[in-house]
Amino acid sequence: QVELAESGGGLVQAGGSLRLSCGASGLTSAIKSMGWYRQPERGQREQRELVATIGVAGNTQYAESVKGRFIVSRDGAENTVDLQMNSLKPEDTAVYYCNAHIQAIVPENGYTYEGDFWGHGTQVTVSS
Repeated sequence: QVELAESGGGLVQAGGSLRLSCGASGLTSAIKSMGWYRQPERGQREQRELVATIGVAGNTQYAESVKGRFIVSRDGAENTVDLQMNSLKPEDTAVYYCNAHIQAIVPENGYTYEGDFWGHGTQVTVSS
């Protein structure tokens, strides 16, 4: 089990910047990557899309729509992941969710468990 606590978000004008932060607790030793996803509104889980992720080796992945504007960073010792969002556009308006992807060996049977844990989401609104 991994618990994720997000902070940041809010209302900003187009062209502005915001920073999201997320801290993980619990089974943090099993975390393989952390990152951020977004969906237009709460309750629209099927429209959740990747924004940016970062692995334990520092490898990153970005959505095409945010490349060059957003930067994802991680502090492995503190189990935190940040998303610096610059040059924000109205189309970036969404609920942003912190994600932790874990991989762990189940002691009882030796099987490998993989799963995703999510934060509660934080609203980002960009006005034109």
